[in-house]
Amino acid sequence: MASQQAAKPLHKKILDPTKIPTWKVARRPPIENHSIIQGKPREQNSNAFKDHQSKEGTRLRKALNAITHGKNIFVYHNIRTNQVVYSLTRYLEKNSVLRQLVYHGKKTIPATVRKDMWVPYYSVHFNDSKIGLRAYHLLREFAMQRQLSPPKEMITVNQEYLDQKRPRDPEQAKEFDEKHKGRIGWFMEKKERARVLMDQKATSVADIAAVIEIQESELKDGFANGLRGYLTPSARRRRRQARQKEQAKAEEQAARVANFEQTLSTNQVEYKIQEIEDKTGALENNGVKILWTDIHDARRAESWSDRVQHGELELSRDHVMPGQKRNYDQEVLADSSFEEKKA
Repeated sequence: MASQQAAKPLHKKILDPTKIPTWKVARRPPIENHSIIQGKPREQNSNAFKDHQSKEGTRLRKALNAITHGKNIFVYHNIRTNQVVYSLTRYLEKNSVLRQLVYHGKKTIPATVRKDMWVPYYSVHFNDSKIGLRAYHLLREFAMQRQLSPPKEMITVNQEYLDQKRPRDPEQAKEFDEKHKGRIGWFMEKKERARVLMDQKATSVADIAAVIEIQESELKDGFANGLRGYLTPSARRRRRQARQKEQAKAEEQAARVANFEQTLSTNQVEYKIQEIEDKTGALENNGVKILWTDIHDARRAESWSDRVQHGELELSRDHVMPGQKRNYDQEVLADSSFEEKKA
């Protein structure tokens, strides 16, 4: 008589909700063939089935992004123009990127987002979504203001700017000096001005350092603590209605994520999609963690707040923002003034 074998316990595995939306299975979730779509069963090769699958993928990605919405800011830069864009997701969305680019003349805004031109720059991580969304708003505002109303010294020709453009060939350098010797103090030409204004790579680092400093005073004043001033009865009613809609939407998204968890799980492995706990302690007491593709880019800022801890991103050939470097070893690589740790 064969003895009954005890059922093996399921192995639980936690998945990062910020990385799953980049998977193919999340962008085109599995749907059974001959499912009822638009009132009739559809084949997998039909246009109605493909359109429904694409829309379901969009809804699923929104539900996954809602889990950590506002707690992470992912920054990308263009390898040719040094334009910088900010994203709340690890992958770049075409409409979000194009809305952040300012028109400075012909061919300054691309027709579409090329994945080989936009690469990860750095990522910023918070423990509170309200603080993260506030930082995202300030970063977008600073970048837009600098390009639409730049400081005079930024678009004025100076000796340092001419030294950078001077050719190395002696004869060409002599012609260059004769042509541009009277331009010092003048405004740059249209193409030159566009190239300078689009280059936001250095100023982006200064912006995030300034935003963190601004938020320190806001946190002292009680920002993001949930307290508000006097509200009229109609304002309270609108707030209740908004919270009810948010609650209903959150329940719908939670059900969609739970259904996706069941789809991924097997008899041996049970997958759970939830926010990954930060074990470095960098986010405690409203701390901020910044991960860099090249950690030396952090030197572009004059100073850093004591709340900031720096780290490194994994090396990746993909255009999607990678995660934290595995050999980080749960330690801080640099302190607030960005002095490298001694061995």
